[in-house]
Amino acid sequence: MGAHGSEKDGFDCLVVGAGPVGLLSALLLGRAGRRVLIAERRPARYPLPRACTIDHEALRILQGAGVMTEYADLFEPSQGDRGGYQLRNAQGELLRAINWNRTAESGWANTNGFYQPDLEVALEELVTALPTVELWRGWTVTDLAETGDRVGVRMVATEDESRSRDALARWVIAADGANSTVRERLGIAGIDSGFEADWLVVDYRPIVDPPWDAFVTQYCDPVQPATAVRSGPGRRRFEFMRPVGMSVEELGRAETAWRLMAPWGVTAANAHLERHAVYTFRGRSASRWRAGRVFLAGDAAHLMPPFLGQGLCAGLRDAQALTWRLRLVQRGLADSSVLDTYASERSAHVQEIIDEAVALGQVVCETDPARAATRDAAMKAELADPERVTVEPPHPRLGRPSLTMPSNGADGRLSVQGRVVVDGQVGLYDDLVGGDWQLIGWEVDPAVVLSRSDLDWFAGIGGTVGMVGDGRHPGAPVDVDGTYRRWFADHDCQVVLSRPDFYVFGTGTAERAADLISGLRALLAPSTSRRQDSVAS
Repeated sequence: MGAHGSEKDGFDCLVVGAGPVGLLSALLLGRAGRRVLIAERRPARYPLPRACTIDHEALRILQGAGVMTEYADLFEPSQGDRGGYQLRNAQGELLRAINWNRTAESGWANTNGFYQPDLEVALEELVTALPTVELWRGWTVTDLAETGDRVGVRMVATEDESRSRDALARWVIAADGANSTVRERLGIAGIDSGFEADWLVVDYRPIVDPPWDAFVTQYCDPVQPATAVRSGPGRRRFEFMRPVGMSVEELGRAETAWRLMAPWGVTAANAHLERHAVYTFRGRSASRWRAGRVFLAGDAAHLMPPFLGQGLCAGLRDAQALTWRLRLVQRGLADSSVLDTYASERSAHVQEIIDEAVALGQVVCETDPARAATRDAAMKAELADPERVTVEPPHPRLGRPSLTMPSNGADGRLSVQGRVVVDGQVGLYDDLVGGDWQLIGWEVDPAVVLSRSDLDWFAGIGGTVGMVGDGRHPGAPVDVDGTYRRWFADHDCQVVLSRPDFYVFGTGTAERAADLISGLRALLAPSTSRRQDSVAS
């Protein structure tokens, strides 16, 4: 492949794929003034649902991208008995409950149902309104070539391969899905978890919507494993594992979908069938997440069974974790070496979730009656333990090496957002105070121990310094629900420095605030010999 374009005509970043992960990546970069091209092979948006649950952390990411201001009503918070997520056996007996209804540390409901096409419309509207972002639909990437500090990308028209188009970018984000052409072109292998099962996914709109006692129920029936999900306002989903002896072709028929839903009273008389499709649920991750100036994100980097509802959430975390690094590097505020920690942090984090999803999938998918009976007895015995009645969703730490400072176990863990009062207005901290980087003190002001140089530098990377308290300090945001008081007490600290992806960089006493800032400065310090990776801010 020859050279493509000129530096003047190039993009800061080329994003391959206009699904939620690609659109969010472009939105986060475009809002920061970066020039972004999105290349999407489909000529039009995919009109049918895929992912249907999204967690609190992902909603905080969308909040920071400006999505929740106008589109919060797209999401239906988890509700229902015993934490909202239930596993039941063939007789309907409760085996396990997971607390998806809990108050989450990110300021949003722990888990929410949603309709993916609506989210993609919202993201695309925000993206295309930015003057710095272009969306090329109907173009398939066929080749990439890295030359110096640029990547040349060749595309062909999806519906007419005789037409080609070239683009040049400093960085490429491959968010082009499970069958990523970019990953294949780069020769990056996948690491398989060993779990694989065919399931029929059925989405419908109820005409009559009877109440469900759970948000998600996994029916661990060895004859017919099944899942029932509230998949967004006005929508429901069933999933059915392919029984032994049934072909994939038969499983995928509409009449099969209606027959399998009939035991729940769902019929053509009381529901509109929106989609039915067979998917192979599997766990897999890429052996590498980076090849030079090209990064993998979302399903291109990892796949997991849907039993924890974390597939899309993991992809949105990828977008957030990668784009804040790219923004700093391209502004000359961080050395390009900070990009190395994207893969190490994210791959280990998502692998823990994949492993938990696979383990849960093995429980749900058991088809041997004797082993299922043994499983049922063991899980019902666990329910008698008060500590195991309603378990928590997974809370992985970032993988290592990570861009953090050791802080009594809090570093690399998800930070907190609660409601505060600022100048008489009640709202979430990110909305009222903000900051890509947040240095927050509980009942102490970290700014008093920082030098003017540190304060100016921190503001320059998008940081805010502030105190949250119980109302005794005039002008300080007031902790409305005790969220911050509990979090600081649980982590035995007075200050926390959190990153743009909401993970804890470090914690400590009030006096350690200066050490946290100096440590961050040292880790980000841009090398004057590598300034070719930066562009004018």
